[in-house]
Amino acid sequence: MGEQIQVDFLPVESGEKSGDAIALRYGNFSDRSLFKVVVIDGGTMDSGSRLVEHIKEYYKTEHVDLVICTHPDADHASGLREVMNNCTVGELWIHKPWEHSEAIRELFHDGRITTNSLSDRLKEAYNYAHQLVEIAEEKGIDIREPFAERESEDGVLTVLGPSTDYYRELLPEFARSPQAKTIQERLYSNRIEKAINWIDENLQIETLSEDGVTSAENRSSAVVLFEFGGKKILFTGDAGIDSMKNVLDFSKENFIDISRVDVFQIPHHGSKRNISPSVLDAIKCEYAYASASKEARKHPAKKVTNALKRRDAKVYTTEGVCLGYHNNAPRDGWFPAAEVPFYNQVEE
Repeated sequence: MGEQIQVDFLPVESGEKSGDAIALRYGNFSDRSLFKVVVIDGGTMDSGSRLVEHIKEYYKTEHVDLVICTHPDADHASGLREVMNNCTVGELWIHKPWEHSEAIRELFHDGRITTNSLSDRLKEAYNYAHQLVEIAEEKGIDIREPFAERESEDGVLTVLGPSTDYYRELLPEFARSPQAKTIQERLYSNRIEKAINWIDENLQIETLSEDGVTSAENRSSAVVLFEFGGKKILFTGDAGIDSMKNVLDFSKENFIDISRVDVFQIPHHGSKRNISPSVLDAIKCEYAYASASKEARKHPAKKVTNALKRRDAKVYTTEGVCLGYHNNAPRDGWFPAAEVPFYNQVEE
């Protein structure tokens, strides 16, 4: 039982808004010195509090070896403050957009923007992320940015994207950066509540497209590969289609095989704008998990879950319950989750 794994996707419920809050531990669970605990995103303050309690109850510790914030959106960063304030933490991986101000200032059209003013505006705009950095600095916790090639000290976790260059290209497009881009206007118009039109699908007919568009913040998500005990788990945050294609390119160039993983976190709660058939063809999985509110109308999208099932994945969604995956470490009192079915009609 020396190579044990437990991964828990906690529910994040905030009306129709979904979020991510993930905890995992790996190693030999017989002794605290023989296993490590990792938290990836924290959802809301409520889910962050539940993460802390979950770690104490099921992992039997108050120490988290590594906290990863995949990107600065509130549904990922906010709850991590609870973890940082109520657990001892060894290391924090988080992007610090304000520290890239000098490198990206020339990408902004407004010539009045200085490096210092841009940095201050980004700190204010992404205050949850900045608060996490402030907490870590106050507690003397090591802070590292999760760009491609970063690895945990034991080599179990590897960041596959984004690259530093790609991240900096995205920063001027961030919704709360000083410069608004056309993509944000397009995304805003897509958020207007519309009636859902239904179209037919079957195992031979796929309607998921290659041209989904998501926000720059989502595309900046750290994509992290966990590899331990012969198992591979791919955590994707809210990554978009182009960022996932960059991950595939990086993995190929660095001889990292992600063509088959045991668990795949479906990007952005299963949004149809964040994943494509070509990406799913390149990354096959046994299990696919979506963190989605039970009140979310469009998460996960049925054409996304169908696409995964079409490729022989077993698909599950949180929707108010905690999803667990384990290797050599079953948990008493937990029961199998209901698998998402194949749908004959999907949202257009």
